[in-house]
Amino acid sequence: MQAVKPLWDEIRHHRLLWLLAMVPVLFAAKALKPEAHVLLFALSVLAIVPLAALLSHATESVAAKTGDAIGGLLNATLGNLTEMIIALTALHAGQYVLVKASIAGVIVANTLFMLGASFLLGGLRHHMQEYNRSNARLQAGLLFLATVALLIPSMLAETDTTAATPEFSLTLSLGLSVLLVASYALSMLFSLRTHKEFFGSGSHADGDEAALPIGLALATLACVTVLVALVSEVFVESVQHAAKSFGMTPAFVGFVIVALVGGAAEMASAFSAARKDRLDLSVGIALGSASQIALFVAPVLILLSYIIGPAPMNLQFWPGAIVMMLIATMTASLMTNSGRSSWFVGVLVINVYLIFAMTLYLLPPQVH
Repeated sequence: MQAVKPLWDEIRHHRLLWLLAMVPVLFAAKALKPEAHVLLFALSVLAIVPLAALLSHATESVAAKTGDAIGGLLNATLGNLTEMIIALTALHAGQYVLVKASIAGVIVANTLFMLGASFLLGGLRHHMQEYNRSNARLQAGLLFLATVALLIPSMLAETDTTAATPEFSLTLSLGLSVLLVASYALSMLFSLRTHKEFFGSGSHADGDEAALPIGLALATLACVTVLVALVSEVFVESVQHAAKSFGMTPAFVGFVIVALVGGAAEMASAFSAARKDRLDLSVGIALGSASQIALFVAPVLILLSYIIGPAPMNLQFWPGAIVMMLIATMTASLMTNSGRSSWFVGVLVINVYLIFAMTLYLLPPQVH
């Protein structure tokens, strides 16, 4: 009992973690009312959010015990674990529209909503804030590279009939996925090893928060990962049924709902850091997480579709998603170019995201 006391103290002092009580409630509801899809959807959202927060804290605690390079790599690979588990569950179920919409949604939500809300919340407390332009430029550049890689298969499928064959699309997607993963690995080497003096620490933990002991953090990481996988299975099963009840399109569900639910923990960390005038941390979490999804998670999902999916998945997105990712990348580049921010900059960035969300919600259901 004494060994888990730090974890118990962590749960007691963070009200968001009180929602962990929804995890057993969800499993009970799944056993008693498996057809109550709207109820299961609501409960799974309430369960995923605190699990994501606990997963994030356990990751930061492990990273705090290692060096900058290993800690940064750990944050990079596990920071988006919640979103990846949800996407893997949908991938295994063959819901490729949901997978692709969630990939695009997380990239856009982190680039626009998380970044914009951080600027807004930080600016309401501090008149003017500054942050590291080098890191923002690097992440924006990585996002632009990923957007180009996602644009090519979709553009060729729309404009070149010879490139519209499934075999060409799959082969090109496979090659681009390998290229993106290699670029991601090189970016980690660049920012954490050869030029780390320009970018600061890769850890996302607040310096004033006590980390969990390494053994407890590892155990928590393992247990929460299993729970997130189980809850994500219920979430993916119920989300499409609930979407029909609420009049939401599959694109809106993946692009907005899944993205915001999966990124809740990282958003909480980014918003808290911004209000503490640690905007470097907020920008690093928002743009760093988006580039991780674009250069690592998305291509890994393509590779894993050959193993766990009912059929291989390609990198061909619908044109609207590509346009939104490209606009989000350009917005981030434009708004972070000065290295300074105020609350109205946050309003502008959030409004771009709200335009996308409103458009997707009002789209007719026939989205491909």
